[in-house]
Amino acid sequence: MTYSLIARVPETGEIGIAVASRFFACGAIVPHIGPRSAVATQAFVNPMWGIEGLSRLEDGEAGKDVLSDFVMRDGGQHIRQCHALDMHGNFTAHTGEDCVDWCGHLTGAEHSVAGNMLTGPDVVRATFDAYASADDLPFPDRLLHAMRAGEASGGDKRGRQAAGLKIHRGEAYATLDLRADDHADPLAELARLLDVARERYVHVAKTFATTRDFSGSTDREPIDAAIEAEDAGRRAAGMASQSNATENEAF
Repeated sequence: MTYSLIARVPETGEIGIAVASRFFACGAIVPHIGPRSAVATQAFVNPMWGIEGLSRLEDGEAGKDVLSDFVMRDGGQHIRQCHALDMHGNFTAHTGEDCVDWCGHLTGAEHSVAGNMLTGPDVVRATFDAYASADDLPFPDRLLHAMRAGEASGGDKRGRQAAGLKIHRGEAYATLDLRADDHADPLAELARLLDVARERYVHVAKTFATTRDFSGSTDREPIDAAIEAEDAGRRAAGMASQSNATENEAF
């Protein structure tokens, strides 16, 4: 019922998961990301593969050992699908033999793709190859570009409904977490939300506290300057805001 992409950027430590499905709010249940590892649990979803899996991966266990243990313990492993990135930088995946056809996965050195209930194997292959060939794009755009390639190759054979994009940068919290839970064109909606995030949110996110810096940055001037520069650039390019935010005239 879903296809998803896990990727890491070794140079920055960023880890991201993108997911799309004809299933409501897939972005809420599929992606699990920590500071150094990630899990995408899907098909007949078992959330514990994500919750327990991420905890064990963050403790240093190899992804292949964690998934092997889950397959052994889970009586429903034949209808589960999962892929994961461990803290050692290795990708691994499981596609149960009774996942709805077409189903399968591909793993590489820096990203993996898995999907089920798809129109065919071209969806996974197109997503995998599109990510690999788009290293000139910013990370979130690269993830969405790859997901669009999968959709163009057929995507979920039932249609479209939801999508999610989640990115961590070496911390337990996400620096970007976007979802379209019920939308006619969810990947396009994620692209709109990403554009809105770049107006202000991403500039604030750069100042967030970290495990090494509990206070983060508390200086508003660089944030205001970055937002002003962003606004100026958009005006110069004739780009209208895509935000649906409203103004309170009494404020």
